[in-house]
Amino acid sequence: MHDIFEELFANQPLDPMEAARRGMRPHLRRRFYAAATTRADCNGYAVLLDGRTVRTPARNALTVPSEALAQAIAAEWQAQEDAIDPARMPLTRLTNTVIDGVAASAVAVAADVEKYLATDLLFYRAAGPERLVARQHELWDPVLAWARTSFGARFELVEGVIHIVQPAESLTAMVAAIPQNPWRLGAVHAVTTLTGSALIALALAHNAMTLDAAWSAAHVDEDWNVELWGRDEIALERRAFQFEEMKAAAAVLAAV
Repeated sequence: MHDIFEELFANQPLDPMEAARRGMRPHLRRRFYAAATTRADCNGYAVLLDGRTVRTPARNALTVPSEALAQAIAAEWQAQEDAIDPARMPLTRLTNTVIDGVAASAVAVAADVEKYLATDLLFYRAAGPERLVARQHELWDPVLAWARTSFGARFELVEGVIHIVQPAESLTAMVAAIPQNPWRLGAVHAVTTLTGSALIALALAHNAMTLDAAWSAAHVDEDWNVELWGRDEIALERRAFQFEEMKAAAAVLAAV
């Protein structure tokens, strides 16, 4: 299985919409196992294919800290049909990222979340129309209120996209909320990059908002444009792909 795992998940994740635009046809490996299962071991819970431990692209054992998480990953493998499609396995891809990348580079990953925090999506508001302004207030202000109440972090808001410097003490307070556990940190980083908002990611991680609320808050402007100009099917397909990645991150946060 050595070459198979390296080939399957090397350079993942791959957005299938981007692949289509580049004219790429991913080569999918045929399914080579009958059953995906889990087993407790001294490091946590391993995912097995026909009794053999799944390996990450870096050849680390795919072992996770939660039985529920291991079972969810095994379910992704079991759901594969004739061919194995990594694009349909967001939880496995995120797990590979955490094991092979985040665990060894936690400081750098946390620093990346911190950079998003300094220019968070929620700070930059529309000047109009009135309904869009009201929608931003409705979906974004509760996140800012949570940051203020829970961490004493008060942030400045601005209309437009001109950079605004945030109070250093507020940023410091929210940096302390970034998880140190590599699993939760990897999930928070994934949500941050998917939404453009570290505050939304942290609110989700601290159970201050639901997955659906976080997703809606991240897409206020996009949803407004859809209402105004109509649906873009390619954009909607990409969004559906990204929502699966968001659900995977939420599953890790719920399980670890």
